[in-house]
Amino acid sequence: MTELGLSDTVGILGQPGVRTRRSSAGLGWERLYLSTQEEQPYHAEFDPAPTHLLILHLSGPVTVRRGHGSGTRTRKIPAGGLFLQPAGRTLSVELGGRLDTVHAYLTDEALREANEGRAVELSEELGTSDPLAEQLVLALEGTARRWEPSARTYTDQLTEMLAAQLVRRHGSRPVEPRPLRSGLSGKQLATVRELMEERLAEPLPIADLAAAVSLSGSQFTRQFRASTGTSPHQYLLSLRLEQACRLLRAGTMAIGEVAVESGFSHQEHLTRVMRARLGTTPAALRRAG
Repeated sequence: MTELGLSDTVGILGQPGVRTRRSSAGLGWERLYLSTQEEQPYHAEFDPAPTHLLILHLSGPVTVRRGHGSGTRTRKIPAGGLFLQPAGRTLSVELGGRLDTVHAYLTDEALREANEGRAVELSEELGTSDPLAEQLVLALEGTARRWEPSARTYTDQLTEMLAAQLVRRHGSRPVEPRPLRSGLSGKQLATVRELMEERLAEPLPIADLAAAVSLSGSQFTRQFRASTGTSPHQYLLSLRLEQACRLLRAGTMAIGEVAVESGFSHQEHLTRVMRARLGTTPAALRRAG
């Protein structure tokens, strides 16, 4: 798969009054394009886009009008409000004032996968409140702001969770109950662990782990958690930390080299995780032998 980019969006980000602060461009995200920006007032119509758009208002209240003619809706949206535009539909929108936003553009594939492969039809929404979707978008924005390649698995999980929340809360049709599933088999779990250990020092997409056991990303994440009691990201982080501890105790490799060799982005990243999980630092662990 190729990275999702600006050409996959509805066109709002190309408006003259939009000043982008940061985006996921260049980070390799395949099912989500994220952008944080300041928007000035505008009135425009946009052609259908291949992605579903969720806008989180970071400031406000601000008046937003969408649609035209008898279908026009207007609402004063506060900070934390959401604007949802389904893929494949034209958009007519008027922004009545300056606004700070985060845009999350998701592929239809991400939503289908979250719905067991079934088609998803989202509602057009204006000023909706959804605390979970809001927190997921903010978590993704924080990951993009402090990007570390080792966070790839975590980003994939957040994307899956956001897609699932859109399906559950914002679909225009009731979602059929998800079939009950057991966890991964012992053989599948061993295969996944082996792949994690082989690629410990690399950014590891969930799609690669899922493909190794012939599952979709969302199916894999659910079944992995059922088997291990934790997420793939946290499990991988534990393996990386175990490797770092072994290297620190066994040799004289520089701490920064140990961090990179174990899949952490840099020495500070290793130190942060080790302090949080083990209550110590790489240097202290090495001294203790």
